[in-house]
This record gives sequence, C-alpha cells and structure tokens, in this order.
Amino acid sequence: MGALNVARQLGPGLIITAVIVGSGELIVTPKLGASAGFQLLWFIVLGCLLKVFVQIELGRHAVAHGQTTLAALDGLPGPRLRVSWVLWLWLLMYGSLVFQVAGMVGGVASIFSIAGLPLPVPATAVLVGLSCALLLVIGRYRFVEAVSTLLVAAFTITTMVAVIALQWTPYAVTSAQLVDGFRFHLPPSFNVAFAAFGIIGVGASELIYYPYWCLEKGYARRVGPNDGSPAWGERARGWLRILKIDATLSFVLYTSATVAFYVLGAAILHGKGLAVEDANMIETLSQMYRGTFGPWSLWVFLVGAFAVLYSTVFGATASNARLFADALEVFGLRRYESAEARTRMVRLGSILLPLAFTSVFLVFGNPVSLVFVGAVGQGLMLPFLALAALHFHTFQTDPALRVGRVFTACLAVSAVAISAAGVYQVAQQLGALMP
Repeated sequence: MGALNVARQLGPGLIITAVIVGSGELIVTPKLGASAGFQLLWFIVLGCLLKVFVQIELGRHAVAHGQTTLAALDGLPGPRLRVSWVLWLWLLMYGSLVFQVAGMVGGVASIFSIAGLPLPVPATAVLVGLSCALLLVIGRYRFVEAVSTLLVAAFTITTMVAVIALQWTPYAVTSAQLVDGFRFHLPPSFNVAFAAFGIIGVGASELIYYPYWCLEKGYARRVGPNDGSPAWGERARGWLRILKIDATLSFVLYTSATVAFYVLGAAILHGKGLAVEDANMIETLSQMYRGTFGPWSLWVFLVGAFAVLYSTVFGATASNARLFADALEVFGLRRYESAEARTRMVRLGSILLPLAFTSVFLVFGNPVSLVFVGAVGQGLMLPFLALAALHFHTFQTDPALRVGRVFTACLAVSAVAISAAGVYQVAQQLGALMP
C-alpha cells in the first residue's frame, strides 16, 4: 500500500491519523528512482499532493452523511446491475489488492530468509499469514499498531537521515540533479511511474479506507444526524477542521518519507545501475542503506523493512476485512441484525484474506510483480474516486459545510490530473498492443 492511514484516538475530543510508510514507499518508489533517476521527482511530489483534496472530500462526505465509502459510491448516478457500476470497478481493484498484499507477504518472508531463519521462504510466508489472521481474530490490533508505528517512525526518520548522510558519499545529490528532478519529464514507459502514482502517499485503497476509520473513530457520531440546525453545522465544521489538519499533517509526513525513498533510489540504485526486481528484492533495496551508512546497516534496514511490510499487511487485512463485511451488505448478499453480527463477519474476513494472499504468493511468487498488480489496479481506480469526490462536493454538500473557491478549484484540478494520468496509462497500454 501507500502510506497507510491508521486512525488513533489521542484524547477525549481529538483524533488524528498516524502515517505509516507502506509498500509504495519502500518498493515501488525506489524502483522508479532506480529506473528513472531524478527526472521524475516532480511526479512523486505531485502524486502525493493531488490526492489530499480527494481524501478530505471523501472524509467530509462520510462525516456529514454517516455513510461508508461503498454506500456513498453506490449512490452515484449511472448504470446499475444490482449495485452502481462504480462498485463493480471497485471489486476489480479489491481483487488486485490480494496480489499486492501477497507480494508484501513474500517480502516479509524474504527478510527472514536473509536474516538467516532456517525455513524455506514459502513456509515462512505461511507463518506470516497465520500470525496476521490470529492477531486480528483475538483482537491484538492496538498492540501491533503501537509497536509497528514506533518501528516504522524510527525507520522513516533513519531514512531521512540517510538522505542527509548521502552527501558524504560518492552518491551525493547535486543541485543540478534536483533542478532536473523538477523539470517536466515523462518516461518512455509510464508503467512504473503509474504504479507508483497509484499507491504512494494516500493510494486508492487508503482513500476508500479513510472514511471507514473516520466513522469508526467517532467523527460522524459526534456530529450526529443532520437536523438542519445551526448547532449541527457548527459541530460538523469543527470536526471537519480536525480532519483537514489531520490530512495536512499526514501529507507533510508521507511526502517527506516518499521523497526520501525516491532520492535514495535515484542516487544509489540508479547510480549503481541496480534494478528492483523479483529476484533479490530486499537485497537490492538494502543497498540504499549500505551505500549510505556502510555494510553494518543491513540489519537496520531489515528491521525497518519488516516493520513497514508486516504493519502494512496487518493494517491492509484489518481494513479489507471491514470492506469485505460492508460489501456483502451493499451488494445485497448479507443483512446484519446487530453490530455483533457485522463484527463476526469482519473476523471471518480476517481469516479468509490472509488465506487468499498467502495462497497467491505460494502459487505465483515474484513479490515485486505481485505488488505491481495491486499498484496498477489502484491507479486505475483513482480517477473514479476523484470524480466521485468532485460529484459529492458539487451536488451533495450541505450549504452549512460549503468551502471556498480555492479548495473547490484544487479538487477539480486534482480530479482532472488524476483522470489524465489514468487515461494516459490506458492509452500507452493500448498503443503497445497495437501492431
């Protein structure tokens, strides 16, 4: 995933989001830097920025209407076959995420193999999937969340320090490279760039998860149903201000982390002529640390990479299990008589999903390729989410929650730019298929 947003309760009236670096930052961003050098640095920053406005708007809709993302998407205009056409597209993306998480499971298993665990990689992958399912079913989410957040925060800070330390190595970044990085370049092949665009920062899956966490952590409950009163508008505006602060702080943190990983990939991996491929993925990525700090830093990288990938697998499973339960109801396949019945279905999803992505890795292997399947799926879903957010903003925003023209313009530009990236990718693929 990209920067996985995990909502955390910090006080009686304050909820903010902790940003966790995911597979987009650790795998796909360095891969893009390794292949393109510094020339797509602008694309990385823009990719992180564009999705902030979509995130805020989807969060605003959830808080104001008390609707989950899938329920909101089901209300969009257009053809319906049991549910809205957009949900069928989402279902394809949801399936692609199984491949993406399978790739991360393979990455975790590879880390243990490099660390010297005397087990075959497939056996280790099975243990990773089982541990994830077990911890979620017995309710150890907060413990894993707290530990992984600390480890990933330390790893992210270390990565930023590595960028500074890079200046005292043969791979020092020059001002000319940075200037070149912010010129408008597009690579001959857009595949890797588009995959990175789909999952860096707030990816498509995180945009869908975010309203769920807002609802689960009490934003909408504290606002209450819209009774048209001035008090409701005041409460809603107050919580939406917190949501905007949350999204802005998250943007600053995950953009800084993403740029750090990209710079290391562009400077060291590109400088050494290394490519991030399925074979020796973790070994190659570790060169970003070893090329900066020296050979001893391999263990630091392994611990950090484990924290990033395992916490992302864990968080993605928790989020996708909620989507699994919600989708059954939205698609009309299940009705829940109580909150406990929904919780039981979430727990079932927490078992089925690890079984699915572990099986996919055992069948296909190739962690980088698997992550790319999910990344491209997310990238193709992004335009529809952006346009949905623009529709909610234009037609379903209560007058009491109207925002200024600047935000509206930024949201419109984001929707157009995200859609253009999706169209460009499809056009490139069609062009490659044509004789």
